[in-house]
Amino acid sequence: MSLGVAIPFELSSRYPDERVEVLDERFLPLRLFSASVEQLATGLRWAEGPVWFGDGRFLLVSDIPNNRILRWDDTSGALSEFRKPSNHSNGLARDRQGRLLTCEHLTRRVTRTEYDGRICILADQFDGKRLNSPNDIICQRNGDLWFTDPPFGIGGYWEGEPATSELPEAVYCLSNGTLRQVLTDVPGPNGLAFSPDESRLYVVASRARPHRQVWTYDVDAQGRLGNPSVLIDAPVSYTHLTLPTKA
Repeated sequence: MSLGVAIPFELSSRYPDERVEVLDERFLPLRLFSASVEQLATGLRWAEGPVWFGDGRFLLVSDIPNNRILRWDDTSGALSEFRKPSNHSNGLARDRQGRLLTCEHLTRRVTRTEYDGRICILADQFDGKRLNSPNDIICQRNGDLWFTDPPFGIGGYWEGEPATSELPEAVYCLSNGTLRQVLTDVPGPNGLAFSPDESRLYVVASRARPHRQVWTYDVDAQGRLGNPSVLIDAPVSYTHLTLPTKA
């Protein structure tokens, strides 16, 4: 397929959804038999950073070029604008208290939405220099926040606005109000996640060459990283993706 081309969607007529391909049978116990891939919304230019609010039964997702966060309600199926403008928000997550965490490209910062709706700035600079454009964020069980900061949002007006980088692209950890730069050698740091026991950190190197990669690191009790290695080397690009045709 080509990027930008609308893809017709049809709900599966049977369970389990035959279009879901199981690559590792260890995931089979996690599959819901009476579940199918569903199309929840259309009209987004570029969806990123979905976060589920199970206590409210709704999903938030960033629509970066449209400068908004959308909300999809599970109980009604209604789609609405949760925040517009969103400062070209990208990655979304929740902290240990259930509050919304947001990576904002336009303002080059990480924010937290308080229970009363107030927006609190958690990080917008390091060593007196502005961040590039925080991209994705996760919260550790101890409350520490980890986020990536590539220059994507300052490269043009599509997902932010043009600016000059003041810091190298990096991965950061915010712990008890102190921001530290933990990685500066990841080309295009993008999505990140912990292993279930938080002993490993995974970071997408979206500008690695010749292929995009997922890098992995050991994480010690003090949050220090070590033993870097390439977990996944991804030679298939978006332009080579194909969709199964209906029989």
